[in-house]
Amino acid sequence: MMVVGMDDDLAVLRRARMRWNTPLSVAHADVLLDRLHLDAGAQVVDLGSGWGELLMRAAERTHGVRGLGVDTDPVALERGRLLARERGLAERIELVQADVSTWSGTAERALCIGSSHAFGGTRAALEALASLVPSGGRALFGDGFWQASPKPAAVEIFGDQILTLPELVDSSRSAGWRVLHLSTADQREWDEFESSSRAGWQEWLLANGSDPRAGEVGEWLDTRERQYIQDYRGVLGFAYLVLAH
Repeated sequence: MMVVGMDDDLAVLRRARMRWNTPLSVAHADVLLDRLHLDAGAQVVDLGSGWGELLMRAAERTHGVRGLGVDTDPVALERGRLLARERGLAERIELVQADVSTWSGTAERALCIGSSHAFGGTRAALEALASLVPSGGRALFGDGFWQASPKPAAVEIFGDQILTLPELVDSSRSAGWRVLHLSTADQREWDEFESSSRAGWQEWLLANGSDPRAGEVGEWLDTRERQYIQDYRGVLGFAYLVLAH
């Protein structure tokens, strides 16, 4: 299927109705940020930040927190810069376009949610984070896992490198981390995530049915909805681990 989002207007709308690009409620996010234990003036890096919503919330809740978001998506980064300006965070939040696997700084706190693929997989991402966060630091790591045995169609969508939850925890320990907190996305968070990921284009399609791109947009939306409901709803889980070493 073609990449519809290459058109500028559709690229902006692609995730316009999403709070963040992960199955996560506001209440759940607050718990995770609490467990991350952000100190005043802490440096936080978000590897695979998207538009940096979670990074900005971390800065808003703790005085003096400064954040750096790294992502390859220019549309998401521009959205984040606009949000940072609107919320008075432009001096404390920096968003840069780069491959997260090439970032070589250090930070007292790190976020890496849904971006393990950029490092080559879950285990490689956990090891990379351990080298970027100094001793005494913490990381919030979010990653998919099989919560039920996947059918071939789900494996085809997500690949054969997805771990089970016990394997994910074991991999964290093998990388030198202690798991301070573990929680998983519930079904309501997943349904909201999947629905909001389609909502921007659904709204566009309803208002632009005669546009030459409408057929392809509709096909993409129907395929994504069908895959979620038939192939991986209740099968692919998503775990959030607050890690320390």
